[in-house]
Amino acid sequence: GWLLYPWAFRILQQPLEAAVDTTKLALNFPSVAASLDMQIKVSLFGGVVLASPWWLFQLWRFINPGLKKRERRWALAFVGAAAPLFFAGVGLAWAIMPIAVRVLIGFTPEGVLNIIDAAAYLGFVMRLMLAFGLAFLAPVVMVVLNLLGIVRGKQLLSVWRGAVLVIFVFAAAATPTSDVVSLMALALPICALYFAAVGIALINDRRVDKRKAENPL
Repeated sequence: GWLLYPWAFRILQQPLEAAVDTTKLALNFPSVAASLDMQIKVSLFGGVVLASPWWLFQLWRFINPGLKKRERRWALAFVGAAAPLFFAGVGLAWAIMPIAVRVLIGFTPEGVLNIIDAAAYLGFVMRLMLAFGLAFLAPVVMVVLNLLGIVRGKQLLSVWRGAVLVIFVFAAAATPTSDVVSLMALALPICALYFAAVGIALINDRRVDKRKAENPL
């Protein structure tokens, strides 16, 4: 993350540059140590994103002892699905960021230079990207809970109305603007992933029930 900081800093600035006329806007580092502090934060953020396949695999290793031998074979599928979903969430947040920035900067009065605190802006961008990435992992957690036998697919399906409401409330809180595009861009993919996870849980429950019926002991 430290080595990639110059590239990462330019990438994180792109939504700002794409949204507004940069001649009327400037990022500001308010203190002598602010630049170093920001490089450390961006480096840590980059490390979390780049290492996501590894810490997701470690998460699986943590719950792995509670699974049966057959269920442990899902490890590769878990990491194979979780890492791309996390990256997809981060990528989606970065894609809608220009819309969010354009709406928020649009409140600046005419003839005024908007001097943005660099730490505040980059912190806002990184938090939003992590929130999107973690939100996209929720369906994977649902499937894992089903594999562990903690929750069944019918239970997940029975609360779909409340789940959709929670998803939209989360999307409204996670997106910093009031525009419908940003809200739907986060809520609809998570809803689709939620129902996909419910479908996988139902299929797994049917397989487990069939195995128990064939081998009641």
